Amino acid sequence: MHPFLLASLSALALVACNSSNESVASGNSAAPAPAAQNGRPFAVQPVADFDEPWAMTFLPDGRLLITEKKGQLKLMGADGNIGAVTGTPEVAYGGQGGLGDVVLHPDFANNARIYLSWVEAGEGGKGAVVGRGTLVLDNQGGGRIDNLEVIWRQEPKVSGNGHFSHRIAFSPDGYLFITSGERQKFDPAQDLNQNLGKVVRLTDAGGVPGDNPFYDQGRIKSQIWSYGHRNLLGIAFAPDGKLWTHEMGPAGGDEFNLIEKGSNYGYPIVSNGNHYDGRDIPDHATRPEFNAPEVTWNPVISPAGLIIYTGAMFPAWKGNAFIGGLSGKALVRVAIDGTRAREAERWDMGARIREVEQGPDGAILLLEDGGQESEGRLLRLTPAS
Repeated sequence: MHPFLLASLSALALVACNSSNESVASGNSAAPAPAAQNGRPFAVQPVADFDEPWAMTFLPDGRLLITEKKGQLKLMGADGNIGAVTGTPEVAYGGQGGLGDVVLHPDFANNARIYLSWVEAGEGGKGAVVGRGTLVLDNQGGGRIDNLEVIWRQEPKVSGNGHFSHRIAFSPDGYLFITSGERQKFDPAQDLNQNLGKVVRLTDAGGVPGDNPFYDQGRIKSQIWSYGHRNLLGIAFAPDGKLWTHEMGPAGGDEFNLIEKGSNYGYPIVSNGNHYDGRDIPDHATRPEFNAPEVTWNPVISPAGLIIYTGAMFPAWKGNAFIGGLSGKALVRVAIDGTRAREAERWDMGARIREVEQGPDGAILLLEDGGQESEGRLLRLTPAS
């Protein structure tokens, strides 16, 4: 049996009732991992292949949900079987658009509620949406989504196929956070009457919490938690409750940000990168009224996927962020100390890394992007033997 699957079976026995993905199952029952290569402190084990995978999340019983951009949702069991989950929405596939994130409701063990993000076409162009439904699993290794309903939309829909963002995370106190890219339109990031270029905070049903910073200032504005963002493809809460995101800069200036209530992060007025045509954008340091990033990258890594590690398999890395690199073809470790952060290590993975997840046993899981010479593999990282 594949080492990933054997470890997953061990995890099933130890974390069957946990849906936070932070429990630790022993990985010692797995077959010995191959030795690290290329100076990396972990072994890389290919597990499965997918068609343009975008996101993944573990179910409480250790099975793994994976989205594919063209609109499919797959379920991978501990036995290695990959089944289909039907009932996914019609998506506007193309460019950066398609089926996106998948997360579980904090009380999934009791309500079986699942959240998806995707891109839809409509009047004015395209936009990201977030919906929720009930996951019903069958005994053949697959399942379906019942009663899928849209609870949030990017407004307005605009032309183009880029910068949807549409990553999702639940806060420790049960609120739904959504990243909304500025759709390559620049100015909407500063316009509080549009929800493009924002981090949005909602209730689990899509309502607006009364303590949002602009709650009483109109329907769209009331959703906004922070603004002045470009293209945010990673969002995660640290164990101390702090919210971290990363976003792609333009020509230079990728960012790792500590997200604070009501704060303006400056795009497109400031950026540590420049416009693609060579025109200068003032750096953050020139406009201290904007919230500056804790880490910037120039040259860029094109960050995608984000976890704050909490497992025991790599104990020295607890509390660190792990970020995939698309153009960087890398896995990046960022050390976090309270409100400060710095890049600590970067490992060449030889392929575009779209998604990062923590397994129930503490292993680190990666999804290759599946495009531009990247195969779309699921990879499992464990300590080198």
